[in-house]
Parts: sequence; C-alpha cells; structure tokens
Amino acid sequence: MNNSFENYNPNSVAEINGNFLGLPDNYDSANLIIFPIPWEVTVSYGAGTANGPQQILNASRQIDLFDFDHPDGWKQGIFMVEIPQDMIEKNNYYRQQAAKIIERQAQGQPLTDSPDLTPILAAINQAGEQVNQWLFTQSQAAMNHGKRVAVIGGDHSSPLGYFQALATQYDNWGILHIDAHADLRNAYEEFEFSHASIMFNAMKIPQISKLVQVGVRDICHDEVQIINQSDERIIGYYDAAIKQQLYAGKTWIDLCREIINHLPEQVYISFDIDGLDPKLCPSTGTPVPGGLELEQVYCLFRELVNSGKKIIGFDVCEVGNGEWDGNVGARIVYKLANFLDLSYQGDDIAVCT
Repeated sequence: MNNSFENYNPNSVAEINGNFLGLPDNYDSANLIIFPIPWEVTVSYGAGTANGPQQILNASRQIDLFDFDHPDGWKQGIFMVEIPQDMIEKNNYYRQQAAKIIERQAQGQPLTDSPDLTPILAAINQAGEQVNQWLFTQSQAAMNHGKRVAVIGGDHSSPLGYFQALATQYDNWGILHIDAHADLRNAYEEFEFSHASIMFNAMKIPQISKLVQVGVRDICHDEVQIINQSDERIIGYYDAAIKQQLYAGKTWIDLCREIINHLPEQVYISFDIDGLDPKLCPSTGTPVPGGLELEQVYCLFRELVNSGKKIIGFDVCEVGNGEWDGNVGARIVYKLANFLDLSYQGDDIAVCT
C-alpha cells in the first residue's frame, strides 16, 4: 500500500480534492495515471463528450470503493491529471470551425467554394495532431517512470497519441474495442483525426497486430470491406450476430472466450461507451439502439484477465455531458483500473464470492 493511504478510511466520505474517487494519491505515488482529453472537435452528431472527463470526475466521488472483483483495488494508487483548460479552450474554438466544414459538406458544396474552408480544415487537422503529440509525450513519460496509463475522452479520437506511445513499448499487441461503430473511416468528413477514424488510424501502427471489435451495429460499406479484406487482422463481433447466437442458446461465456482467443498476449481495451445499450449512456455523441449490458462487458473483461493475457492500458470515451452518463462512466473507469491491476498481478478473478 502507498504511504498516502496510511490514515485513509475507504468507508468515509470522499474528499473534493481534484482526484478521481477523491483518493489521496498524487502523480508520484500513483501506479496508474489517468489523462483526461476534453476534445470533440470533429463530433458529427450530438455534442458534449468534451465534458465527459469532468462528469466522470464529479460522479467518481459518489462511488463506494469496494469492488467485488478487486476489493483492494483502491489501494493500487490512481491519479487523474488535471483537465487541461487550454485544451478545452482550443476544443471550443475548433469545434465552431469544424461545424462550418460539416455544414458545407451537408449542402453538397466543395470546401474550396467562397469562402474557402480548406485553410480551416488544415488548422483543425494540425490541432488534432497537437493533441496527439501532447498525449504521446505525457503517456510515454509516465510509462518511462514505471506508471500504467489510462485515457478518458472526449470523443473517440482522444487516445491516438497513447496508442502511438504504446507502440514504442510493445512490439505486438491487440485492441479489444467495445463500440457501436467500427471507427474505420478514412478521414471522415475530411478530418484526419475524426472520432470515426480512430481505428483506421490505429491500423496504421504496425505494432497493433489485432483489432477485435465487439458490439458494432452502425457501420458503412467501406468499413465492412476493410474488415473483410484485413486477413483477420480485424475481427468484427457485430451486435446482431451476437444476439442471434445468444438467442440460439450459445452462452455469453463461450462467446467471450471465443472473442479473447483472437487476441495476442498483450491487450489494450478501448471502450466507447456507446457500445452499451443507450439507456446507460443517453447523452453520448452518437447513440445507437441495441448494444451490450454493462455486466456483459465486465464478464468479457473478467474472462480476459482469467485467460492470462495482459491488459496494457485502456481508454473510456464518448461519455456525454450528463450526470447519469458520468455516473456510469466513472464506474467503468474504476472497474477497468481494477482489471488492469489484477492483470499486472496475474491474479484470477472469482467474482461475488
């Protein structure tokens, strides 16, 4: 246990100290560093996910610390970096600029029409690259100090810089991707770092040997073609196919084990909250009917830990600007932090015993 917990009572009221769960850790004492990315410049439907990190932080103080999977998980040392205010300001500015481009495209007019919007597009792409570079630098520095890293978005473009940093640490790793969308569009709406392009950009990283997508139910023809022509580098477990197998009598545990068998030994979890049934995330940016229950996803993660594969990091993205969304998002972040810790310890999980 860290020294910061010597006089800490996990049963008391959480302090408003700026840290996730109100825990008494700091950057130096923590084993897990959480980087908030309040960025949703390219959002193409509902806005508000840039406030996801703040909603998660606010809700986290209401969460009881006993976790059936990892009762002592709160002791691991968790620290959430302060939400970058300059990033919020840039997000707000470039979000307004991006809206001009999206509107022009919706009218079927080229960006080069007067007024020419191509300089604005270039500036937005450059701003996205700067966010990626900031996260790359910060996450790499944390890992070089022996820290584990997690990311809270923002939209799903948020973790790309962390993907790039992980590629400097691991030669062969996979992504377990929970999402209603495949996010395999090439520069969607001409934004290089669109929220709908995160996995297309991830697949440019050669160290990522496998992408396994679970819960996808809103997808375009090009994305299906990319999956089908990926030589099984990308595996899709579509929501409709999952449900059909469950209705036919296949157990979810068996499906979880099948999903996990596709993954390499080192696994990153990318959790877009819209992979869940939208009753759990009504304010997310692009909600889609259907989806997974939260305990289904936790079951999948338990089986991943019990398989002996190592979780190397995670993100939670697309949490909307709503109190309920923040509540659910905060619980996911804490649960994933505990699964990550158990994975590092090499412990199996016997839930609810």
